Amino acid sequence: MSTPSLKTIIEGALFAAGGPLTLEQLQELFAEEERPERGALLAAIETLAADYVGRGIEIAAVAGGWRVQVRALVAPWVGRLWDERPARYSRALLETLALIAYRQPITRGEIEDIRGVAVTTAIIKTLTEREWIRIVGHRDCPGRPALFATTRKFLDYFSLRSLNDLPPLAEIRDPAFLADEMDLDLRGSLRSEPGPTATPR
Repeated sequence: MSTPSLKTIIEGALFAAGGPLTLEQLQELFAEEERPERGALLAAIETLAADYVGRGIEIAAVAGGWRVQVRALVAPWVGRLWDERPARYSRALLETLALIAYRQPITRGEIEDIRGVAVTTAIIKTLTEREWIRIVGHRDCPGRPALFATTRKFLDYFSLRSLNDLPPLAEIRDPAFLADEMDLDLRGSLRSEPGPTATPR
């Protein structure tokens, strides 16, 4: 049996992974003596991405590495494969998430000061359970309130490599912007586990 090409091996791995793969993880697929260089892996990924142009799936670079995902263009049709509707989130939750993403690290009190209303425990619990936010420290002030920041899973969910890829604030004045994004629950059909924000390695 002939040995498959590097591109073919990467394609199979990305389909089977269940989440994004870093270059280091792709290198681990090979025995040490035949392990490809990072440059060769990147070239193969770029070639594979070019093969997918115009198709219903794509190779996306996110914080956790690279993954195969459904293109947003066809997501409304592919979504009909599942009976359940994607979760919808309240305006208050979307505003809270946006403030954490753009002002992090930020305390609950600071969010409340900006919004002018209380942030409910349910909102923080939902965002934490989705693993979109985490506590990264405590403010050095009376009460030592928790500081919240987004996670790698947040970046992966929204197909972002880093926080620098967030859309301009002007685009998210209306929470419907985030609501539309969140309804595409299959946009990145392969998800990664949470971790610190980072770019693919």
